[in-house]
Amino acid sequence: MTRIKMMSVRDEDIPYIEEWAEQHKVEIELNKEILTEDNVDSVQGFDGLSLSQQHPISEDVFAKLQRFGIKHIAQRSAGFDTYDLNLATQYGIIISNVPSYSPSSIAEFAVTQAINIVRNQNDIQRKLQAYDFRWEPSILSRSISDLTVAVIGTGRIGSIAARIFAKGYGSHVVAYDPFPNEQVAQYVTYKETLEDALQDADIVTVHIPATKYNPHLFNEALFSKFKKGAVFVNAARGSIVDTRALLDAIDCGHIKGAALDTYEHERGLFPGDYRDKAINDDLLDELIAREDIWLTPHIAFYTDAAVKNLIVDALDAVLDVLNTGTTQLRVN
Repeated sequence: MTRIKMMSVRDEDIPYIEEWAEQHKVEIELNKEILTEDNVDSVQGFDGLSLSQQHPISEDVFAKLQRFGIKHIAQRSAGFDTYDLNLATQYGIIISNVPSYSPSSIAEFAVTQAINIVRNQNDIQRKLQAYDFRWEPSILSRSISDLTVAVIGTGRIGSIAARIFAKGYGSHVVAYDPFPNEQVAQYVTYKETLEDALQDADIVTVHIPATKYNPHLFNEALFSKFKKGAVFVNAARGSIVDTRALLDAIDCGHIKGAALDTYEHERGLFPGDYRDKAINDDLLDELIAREDIWLTPHIAFYTDAAVKNLIVDALDAVLDVLNTGTTQLRVN
């Protein structure tokens, strides 16, 4: 019987793992730990390996996996930047990801967070908790249908966010993507440059991958080109945003506020339980404390549909590699 080792398993994953294992007659051993040099020996004897890895894998671990006959790591996320793909290839190990597990979940979350900021929800709740029920200018907002929304990146997720704003709310939606989508162009106006897209936007929502070419793409210079009073939403990758520059733009009154589902220093923190641990991250502490920031722990995807698809697609990829030597989801 085929044996697969799954690590970084969470409680909500287990029903879908058990269902898949029963359907495919495969033995799966579960482990809640990430893969490290300390526990890599536990992979020996298995045919396949699936991870939800947040920490880089060392060359020593890749070497051991090769000795154990592991030819593939099925990563249960869209992001795979935690892996050194050249190193994996050097040791004959395929890395695969799950590029699309619930784009609707992420798009819906990004839209919701943008509306929360526009409608001053933090201020309203703070006043309500103080039993201040007055209507006053500090919580007066604009109608979403009157706003211009810039969608940066119109792939699987961004195209849905654009459609929700355009078709659901009647907003004027502009977009920037090096590869415009003809279907999306039916309800958005594509701009030639990133700066053109965001300069008149009341809401800027970002849906692009992290690459070696775009760390801190959203920096002081770019934030200065935003329309005064704009709202910024990042449900993509933390590394594309210079967080300090964003906070400075908010502090000077240029940007109204931001919703961040990702944080540039989140690796090793999201997801994790730090209730009784010291983090020693002043920037994160500030993000959590501020009322003009909606910070969430990389949770936009977190729906039952997404959890199931991450499990099923990753495990299907494991079988593909075992049966055919490759998978359409490979990234190296």
